[in-house]
Amino acid sequence: MINLVDAAVHAKEWAINVGKMQKEKLKKENFNVETKSTITDLVTEIDLLSEDMLRAKIEKSYPEHNIMGEESDYEDKKSKYTWVIDPLDGTNNYASSYPIYCVSIALKYENEVVMGVIYIPELDEVYSAIKDKGAYKSGTAIKISHKTALNNSLVATGFPYDKKESKIDNLEPLNKILKNIRGLRRSGSAAFDLVSVASGRIDAYWEFKLKVWDFAAGELLVREAGGEVYKSEIGGAPLLIAGSKELVAELRGIIEEIYL
Repeated sequence: MINLVDAAVHAKEWAINVGKMQKEKLKKENFNVETKSTITDLVTEIDLLSEDMLRAKIEKSYPEHNIMGEESDYEDKKSKYTWVIDPLDGTNNYASSYPIYCVSIALKYENEVVMGVIYIPELDEVYSAIKDKGAYKSGTAIKISHKTALNNSLVATGFPYDKKESKIDNLEPLNKILKNIRGLRRSGSAAFDLVSVASGRIDAYWEFKLKVWDFAAGELLVREAGGEVYKSEIGGAPLLIAGSKELVAELRGIIEEIYL
């Protein structure tokens, strides 16, 4: 296996460089915005530039590795290593100058994420995790919150791009969960929500229909910070729940009671 500490150092440097570029572009320039699958599924030229920058860095340092990114085709070089990148998680926010967006970089060995980095440009916070080595914010260890009951918890969620067409639109779970928690947050970035769970900023998080680049780094951060991540499918829709084992179980029970 490659040196994962070195890989994490590289990934943090790359994420910070890309994130700083995003922050500067947001201040100084207008940029093109296009739609992808739906009118709410956006891509900007900054997404594309960010992915190009990350790909160039990966290809220079690890030319034999596979790369999977949100904005371009999967590049399979038959390696056991795959970089999973979301160069700008929170594009809808970014396109509206709403300051919650992240750079997310994960490294998989075979089918397991072994390293993850998330950078939040507007907060200048960098988070990293290596499998079995803990989770860190700028070198300081982080842990999930100690909350074990929903009625005292701050919980985050999000909504799928196809919510107008799909029966699994998260509205029924939202209605029921909202009545049983202390507060709800909707950031618009899965990476931000997962790293918020990992750092104890948010107690739990659930969302449907995430893609692997949305959660790969964040899932590892939550697990390495002492949390649990449950992944399943309901009606063909992927579901992810993160938090303490007690909160994950409680959220899972509510959601499954509605859909199963």
